[in-house]
Amino acid sequence: MALCSSGGEILGRKLAGIDEAGRGPVIGPMVIAAVVLDEVNVPRLEELGVKDSKKLTPKRRERLFDEIVQLLDDYVILELWPGEIDSRGGTLNEFEVENFVKALNSLKVKPDVVYIDAADVKEARFGEDIRKGLDFEAEIIAEHKADDKFVPVSAASILAKVTRDRAIEKLKEEYGEVGSGYPSDPRTRAFLENYYREHGTFPPIVRRSWKTLKKIEEKLRVEMEAKKSKKKGQVSLDEFLK
Repeated sequence: MALCSSGGEILGRKLAGIDEAGRGPVIGPMVIAAVVLDEVNVPRLEELGVKDSKKLTPKRRERLFDEIVQLLDDYVILELWPGEIDSRGGTLNEFEVENFVKALNSLKVKPDVVYIDAADVKEARFGEDIRKGLDFEAEIIAEHKADDKFVPVSAASILAKVTRDRAIEKLKEEYGEVGSGYPSDPRTRAFLENYYREHGTFPPIVRRSWKTLKKIEEKLRVEMEAKKSKKKGQVSLDEFLK
């Protein structure tokens, strides 16, 4: 049932959207954003061009951040750094459910409907796992690619992506070019390999439980052993010629 605000505007249901950015990278945080808005503001977000963050340029996302926040009733952003991710007790999906619940329960304005970008292959199971942990009652809609289907999730995806992008920029100020942080990024792999060669370990900004690091470590160990063997061979030849 719609209610009338003191200003005469017809208010509707409170809609929440929740999404993450940075689930897969080896560097930097995973960011979870949960937003709540009145359904009367959905068309306003659509007019702004709010859609799946992956379909927007970084500059466009950055500009939209403050415009989105102004139309929200409430929002929460969690930054989960590598130490937290590596020390999780269960799977990455379970970790995500746990922190989606934490973000939603932290909202001061409780929504009537929660739209969720489902990470589990079984959408309903992901939604049900989250519903069980909530400290409020709400209709749960969990779907794959929800950030492309539901405006509240699109808004959450933009807040999450911008927050992660900002975090990566700060890391670049300290460590130099780290790339996007994704294992498939050549700049990221180059940074990790060069850092390991120089320090004999990886920086504290990486997720040590990721297989990417183990592969790089193995590759560089073979490389270093080969160099040692070559050096020993040269020394022996020099001694032989004396």
